[in-house]
Amino acid sequence: MFTKIFVLACAVTLLCAGTGLCGVYSDIADEVEAKNGVKEITYDQFMDIRDSGEDYKLLDVLAGESYNEGHIEGSLSFPLDEIDEATAAERLSMDDNIIVYCGSFQCTASTAAAQKLSELGYNVLDYKGGLQEWQEKGNELISGM
Repeated sequence: MFTKIFVLACAVTLLCAGTGLCGVYSDIADEVEAKNGVKEITYDQFMDIRDSGEDYKLLDVLAGESYNEGHIEGSLSFPLDEIDEATAAERLSMDDNIIVYCGSFQCTASTAAAQKLSELGYNVLDYKGGLQEWQEKGNELISGM
């Protein structure tokens, strides 16, 4: 009996490690209810994912000029108007855990990007506070590419 439980536990551990289906990102994604197909996360949830050490892609969905003026460290520029099936396939993997953000709670670009990416089958969370909340919490923006 012990051997069967041990083997099962090892299999689950390998499955989690190999697929990224287990961890802080997926736990938070499971907790959050989708609104119009979008799962919004709070600053604290975003920081939990950042601090976890798990792999994820952080996408700044504002215009490229905005990204160059200031963005969250580690983010990639992927403007909303460039997101479609072809560009997403070039830049992302269906296995990626993705977080999108824009300027603030009032900005709708991250919600639209999350909807597009979700409809294409990607795992995506929307950090609604965006650049404004990031700075209000005492964090710096990175400028340039």
